[in-house]
Amino acid sequence: MADKDAIRTRLWDRLERDGIARFPFPPHGRISNFDGARAAAERAMALPELASAAAVKANPDAPQLPLRRRLLKNGTTVYMAVPRLAEAACFVELDPAELSDLDAAPTVSHMDDHGTRLGPDALPKLDAIVVGSVAVDASGARIGKGEGYSDLEYAILREFGLVDDDTTTVTTVHDTQVVEETLTTDAHDVPIDVVCTPTRTIRTDAGSKPAGIDWSALDEARREEIPILDRLAP
Repeated sequence: MADKDAIRTRLWDRLERDGIARFPFPPHGRISNFDGARAAAERAMALPELASAAAVKANPDAPQLPLRRRLLKNGTTVYMAVPRLAEAACFVELDPAELSDLDAAPTVSHMDDHGTRLGPDALPKLDAIVVGSVAVDASGARIGKGEGYSDLEYAILREFGLVDDDTTTVTTVHDTQVVEETLTTDAHDVPIDVVCTPTRTIRTDAGSKPAGIDWSALDEARREEIPILDRLAP
């Protein structure tokens, strides 16, 4: 088992050293954009879970922008989280039937200009979840950039009955981000069902997903920063 921070640093260094990283730079400290992100998005759109999806929650990061655009152009309503879940209406709905610019709408800088902010209780049941990753292994274990918001967003959606164990989780990464070692995960970490790289589609045997919010993993500061947690706190 390797240390998460060591794996992140190793992969960020390699993406930069080998010229794989794409804007924004540097790749460190973020869900890094990569050469081939569009090809990975096309591979993901070939998945029946996304090709037929009516509603998908997607992360706001740069490498998944091509996939968010493809989903909208396919007629899928995309939901993106408000940065750091800082508002009670913590998701932005992007309904392609209501949008005039399907390219600009799913960018993190313009989603509020085009979309509608909603609380989780106004969202439909979701067909799939798209997440960004720094590293993933063949079993579906995932490492993000270390802030935990992606897992918390899933947990909030689960608390509202909008996702369950059968809701497919998809990530797009560069081939170098699929690591050979077994990644260490915690109980609140959401596993990945399908990994799409520019050259491969990997279906994992990820198994069950977190049943809701792991309150023991949230400190008081995090609880105070996220208004929706007040409604869910035990």
